[in-house]
Amino acid sequence: MLPYKSIEEAAAHLGRNLTYAETLWFNYSADKSDYVLFCHNILFLFLIFSVVPLPIVFIQLLRSPSFDKYKIQPKVQLSTAEIFKCYKDVMLTFFFIVGPLQLVSYPSVKIVGIHTGLPLPSGWEIAAQLFVYFVVEDYTNYWVHRFLHGKWGYENIHKVHHEYTAPIAFAAPYAHWAEILILGIPSFLGPAMVPGHMITFWLWIALRQMEAIDTHSGYDFPWSLTKYIPFYGGADYHDYHHYVGGQSQSNFASVFTYCDYIYGTDKGYRYQKKLLQKLQGMDDGEDRNAGFKSD
Repeated sequence: MLPYKSIEEAAAHLGRNLTYAETLWFNYSADKSDYVLFCHNILFLFLIFSVVPLPIVFIQLLRSPSFDKYKIQPKVQLSTAEIFKCYKDVMLTFFFIVGPLQLVSYPSVKIVGIHTGLPLPSGWEIAAQLFVYFVVEDYTNYWVHRFLHGKWGYENIHKVHHEYTAPIAFAAPYAHWAEILILGIPSFLGPAMVPGHMITFWLWIALRQMEAIDTHSGYDFPWSLTKYIPFYGGADYHDYHHYVGGQSQSNFASVFTYCDYIYGTDKGYRYQKKLLQKLQGMDDGEDRNAGFKSD
């Protein structure tokens, strides 16, 4: 809750007029406690996982050749009932695990210094902090993911997430309850190291979940803007990890690919890509020769 009774009082404290964004923030948050603002994350997660995957779900159900050519594992087609069973299972996890976890984790947010006051951070400050959050989460998540692919971790926890060998958008958070708790640590480590404004924290949670939906979409669209992000793995990269399944010791990265490259855990994926390119080149050569002979 902001410690100002009016915009004029806030402006006097800052020594300047409030920006348009700060005025909106004041009008929205002035009478809300920090705890209520923090709990907005529950609503955001519900909305993101209910709305963001829908275009991909519609494409998958449409079975259009125009889109199916971009499906990474085209032979695997789930029914409508199977897709929405996944959604139902995820929502149950949100209700019984993620939601309660959010409700009780507020003290940690206060301890590390995530705040809701004025002034609001600049765009550059938000971007810099989000970059740190992504890098820290990506590196720590890589090692946690490798642990979960050990014999004990996989058989007791991680195999639930790998029930979908051909990922779908709704399956991004589909996992054992223990995995959800464990992976919450890398997600919170960046904000704990570089605490910022609650708005930055909201954006971090939203963007990280949207990225997870993208990498589990099962489609590799050539027009995706994420292809312009350096070292971004994407759906094709993560799909290989699910395709190999429990024996996979490759492509552990959650967002970027640099850890897999540094530690040599992307060799299987790179070998497969080179092999596919070689086979594609052979097929193209045969097609050209066939065309020459027919003349």
